[in-house]
Amino acid sequence: MNELLRKSGGVIAHWLEAKLPALSTDWWMEQVVNRLTFQQQRLVEEKRIQSLAGLDLAAVLRVLDQNWSELAGAEPLPREARTWVKELQSVRNRWAHAPAGGLSPTDAFRDADTLERLLEVVSASVDLLAEVGRFKQATLARLVPPAPSSLQEQATSPASSTLVPTHRFSVGQLLCLKSNPAAIFPVLDVLASSGGETRYRVFEGGSRQVYYESQLQALDEAEDSRKLLSANELSALLSSVQLSSPSASSLYSLNSGRVRFVPYQYRPVFKLINADRPRLLVADEVGVGKTIEAGLILKELQARSDIKSVLIICPKALVAERKWELEMKRFDENFVPLTGALLRHCIKETLLSGEWPVQYEKAILPTSLFDNDLLFGKSGKSKSRDPGLLELDPAPKFDLVIVDEAHHIRNPDTFLHQAVRYFADNAEAVVFLSATPVQLGREDLFTLLNVLRPDVIIDPASFSQMAEPNPFINAGIQACRRGGDGWADEVRKQLREVSGTSWGREVLAVNPDFQHIYDGLAEGPDDGLSRIKTIAALEGLYTFSSLINRTRRRDIGEFTTRKAETVTTDFTPSQKELHDDLLSVIARILARLHGNQNVKFMMTTVSRQAASSLYGLAPALQDILEGKLAQLESEDDGEGAEERDHTFIEQIRGDIESLIQRAKRLDPKDPKADAFMHVVRDKLGMPRNKVLVFSTFRHTLRYLVGKLNGAGVRFGLVHGGVSDEERVELRRRFSLPKEDESALDVLLSSEVGCEGLDFQFCDCLVNFDLPWNPMRIEQRIGRIDRYGQTSETVGIFNFVTPGTIDGEIYDRCLSRIGVFQHAIGGNEEILGDITRELHSIAETFSLSEAERSLRLQQLADNNIRQIEEEQQLEQRQGELFGLNIAAASWEQRLEQSRNHWLEPMALGRAVTSYLSRRLGKEQEYLLGDKSIKTLRVGVEGRASLLEDYRRLPRSTDPMNRAWEKWLKGTVPTLQVTFEQEAAVNNPAAVLLSLGHPILRQAAGFLQEPEAVMVKLRVSHDSLPVGVHPFALYRWNRQGVKRDEELVPVVADSQVAAMLLEVLPVSTDAPDLELPTQQVFDELDSVHHQHWLAQSTQHAEDNRQLVGIRIQSLTASFNARKSIFEDLVFRATNDKIRIMKAAELERATVDFDVRVAALRRAAESGDIKATPAIFGILEIRRQA
Repeated sequence: MNELLRKSGGVIAHWLEAKLPALSTDWWMEQVVNRLTFQQQRLVEEKRIQSLAGLDLAAVLRVLDQNWSELAGAEPLPREARTWVKELQSVRNRWAHAPAGGLSPTDAFRDADTLERLLEVVSASVDLLAEVGRFKQATLARLVPPAPSSLQEQATSPASSTLVPTHRFSVGQLLCLKSNPAAIFPVLDVLASSGGETRYRVFEGGSRQVYYESQLQALDEAEDSRKLLSANELSALLSSVQLSSPSASSLYSLNSGRVRFVPYQYRPVFKLINADRPRLLVADEVGVGKTIEAGLILKELQARSDIKSVLIICPKALVAERKWELEMKRFDENFVPLTGALLRHCIKETLLSGEWPVQYEKAILPTSLFDNDLLFGKSGKSKSRDPGLLELDPAPKFDLVIVDEAHHIRNPDTFLHQAVRYFADNAEAVVFLSATPVQLGREDLFTLLNVLRPDVIIDPASFSQMAEPNPFINAGIQACRRGGDGWADEVRKQLREVSGTSWGREVLAVNPDFQHIYDGLAEGPDDGLSRIKTIAALEGLYTFSSLINRTRRRDIGEFTTRKAETVTTDFTPSQKELHDDLLSVIARILARLHGNQNVKFMMTTVSRQAASSLYGLAPALQDILEGKLAQLESEDDGEGAEERDHTFIEQIRGDIESLIQRAKRLDPKDPKADAFMHVVRDKLGMPRNKVLVFSTFRHTLRYLVGKLNGAGVRFGLVHGGVSDEERVELRRRFSLPKEDESALDVLLSSEVGCEGLDFQFCDCLVNFDLPWNPMRIEQRIGRIDRYGQTSETVGIFNFVTPGTIDGEIYDRCLSRIGVFQHAIGGNEEILGDITRELHSIAETFSLSEAERSLRLQQLADNNIRQIEEEQQLEQRQGELFGLNIAAASWEQRLEQSRNHWLEPMALGRAVTSYLSRRLGKEQEYLLGDKSIKTLRVGVEGRASLLEDYRRLPRSTDPMNRAWEKWLKGTVPTLQVTFEQEAAVNNPAAVLLSLGHPILRQAAGFLQEPEAVMVKLRVSHDSLPVGVHPFALYRWNRQGVKRDEELVPVVADSQVAAMLLEVLPVSTDAPDLELPTQQVFDELDSVHHQHWLAQSTQHAEDNRQLVGIRIQSLTASFNARKSIFEDLVFRATNDKIRIMKAAELERATVDFDVRVAALRRAAESGDIKATPAIFGILEIRRQA
């Protein structure tokens, strides 16, 4: 057949060369070259092909197909011949990669018949047509069994049959051992014996075995092998299919974790699961929720690939605040913060055993631990030596590495950079979190992407080249959005511009997906639906789309209007006297202990406590004397706090004791507290009466507790010392309506106290004092100004006392940056610089008031200008990075990714079905009609469930341990929920998310070994009325891009297109009769045609994709190799030379492994199709 196809290509080329010149004067360029795929055009250019005879069959068929409309206008071509051309393109692909034995006779005959019909259209020679005819006849002969010859008749005559002993079993039959009925295997050969017992060669346990007939028995056949399921059982089965075989079109992190998610927070998840490598820079602006996005990524990867080892690398301040530890607990994940000693222990264990210790496979690693000794090893006092991280062989391989504030690795020569690159090089998935602006000229952005994807981002030049196609892609998207006449032609024009850029030509244009978009624009319907699909496809072409996620606050939009009000309260004379004396004492202490940074930090904290509340000053100073420094809870205590030396306190004890006595004698009249209570009383009288109050200091909060208590206000208090359970309970009570007796009206909170809690039901925030960090202020306001806030405005009351350092910082700087008026977004690094500069100015007590005011004014001016310039530059460059994607598009994508069979109600049905069938009793196991349910299982039932649990891969995470503990315990009930909102409000309830063991057990148990039957009925307004036989097949796409999908097959195309949407609302129809097997066989024939076309295309796309990736990998590796070799050669420092040589070695190993895997994958493109469900669906009109 391949030879016939080769000859046919020449005939079609000859026919086209006779016809195409009549269509255009420059027919070679317009009718041939411009009609080829971008990859074919490249080959024509490289090989300098000048005639159709130089093209292969695939190119010739494409030229014929692309010119068909023009040719049909000039030639009397049969209308159906266009279909034959398209079929023949698939035929060519099938035979180009057919197995050694060729295709089946049925497929071969049909393909030859298609070829013959087209050859007749292009006036092929009689000889070639006759050759095709002979091939068809030979193929036909293979379809008809030959008549037995006289010799065969003799061989099978009764007289001669006595020579061959009879046998009970036949080749292909499934048998089992009498001694072990669980051992099932097929018969390969029947081995006759001249006088003894018949033997059988079978295929058992991956090898051939021989047994005597007396050892074997046939499997018991069921009377009716067609198992009939009810609608509920069908729902449970489809849920189990989706759970066990994740699809790229569905999100599995939906409803996971005790967090109220916002749609835009799923954007990074979409990007990661669709990327060719799971590596992503999440460069979202401040306040978007990068930590939650990382948690969603973790849950998505767990559902898809059961990842176990996760390393989080973050600044030490975030470890001290337990930010990551607490956030991950919301996703039912336990992470262990590593100290220096623990990390060295892990390195030693990895050196000895070759694997990272299991008990620390989910760890949080502070960036401050990376130093010379840790990376390169340290010699001990004796001959012993601590091994270095970079010396480990094999290197520790984490399933997922998350790096927070990743912009800190910008300098390639730092230990932090080398350590992060080392972990990233050896990890399966990597996520960097940073609010780095996405701009071409930024070296830190290049560095981050180079560490993430060194195989793609090689040098600054290639980084710039990657951006070249994006303006044209953006223009194409805009043309799609505008619509109108000729929109598809305009998009095709922009795609040709894309292919003209160096990156577009080398990378994008050779990708099959790019060609599909381009061709589809010429052939598809010109309607709104096709434009929407084209927009989504074009957005996927953005060259940085799979590498960067950048969500800006303006992309999300303002949730509410921020109405900020400054509440200014002057000191009373006695308060001002104490405050001024305090500053004088601080100045004397600093002069006496000049240069001591610990003294400076502590005195700054004391002065800020005084600005916050003088009535918290005495207990704060007492804590200093008693060494209870943690009680101060200043949000700036983070990095380095625990190493601070406080031995100097004895030298200043006298000064502090005198201040304590002064503070205790302070007049109780407090204008600031009175103003605070006035704001609270006003708000309590309103319909929405909730007030969230922040203070940096615990002693201020305790002072406010007394005020609220005295006024009889219902309040709660959260700070770093409050347990997680109590924090959640206080939040629940704070959310209750004012009429509820147990409701709280006011919630007092420190920064750490509110970490991870959301208060969108509250629209009033009081800053009793202000942090000097704009990001902290944004986080405070973001607790109420967030997704789900129903008030049009939120009130923000900022309490300021003139004459204090806090008052001056507020007036001169913070109020001018704009954080109180709108979400600040912006560059995390600039905001960090503002914070550091504010501290520097405030802690320079030698400055006069005028000097301090001037420096604060300059700081605000400079940084406001810098923030604005950054935002303007990023807006201009937005199209270069594909950032300007409409919010509606990804919200729609999120909605489309919801899968009915994974929604809470469907999961509940799956669990109920599993428990009933597994435990053999028809009873209620999930009790309750509300979202919180009670799971009740007796002792015997839990023992059965424990057996199933032990069949799952072993896991030590908290969710698995808690489940196992309950199954082994004596309590028969467990509070559970499938609803995320219910889990947030009821922390004691177990959230049965997709990763929970009971759902994994159900998924395994509910699987059906063979296709099942269903009889269903549904009412619908538009689908054709009647009884429709249908089938559902499971398609498992093999190759570089793996995927699972359910494919409906129905004779009526309208019903087929809607089948998966109507199944969830269908009901049982026991009165219907199942059709005969012949009807289902006909459906299988319909499916086979669809499968044949799709599998052929998939295999071809897979080969092209592998070729592209190998070519790209080789080019990038050679470039990287040259850079590393040059760095090693020029390095003057031995340690730098060792680091770069190790990087080159890792890059070489990574390249070899990935190329080998790609070559294996080249021929793996296939679609494994398995029939899952056959049935009938009666469609009626709605009453």
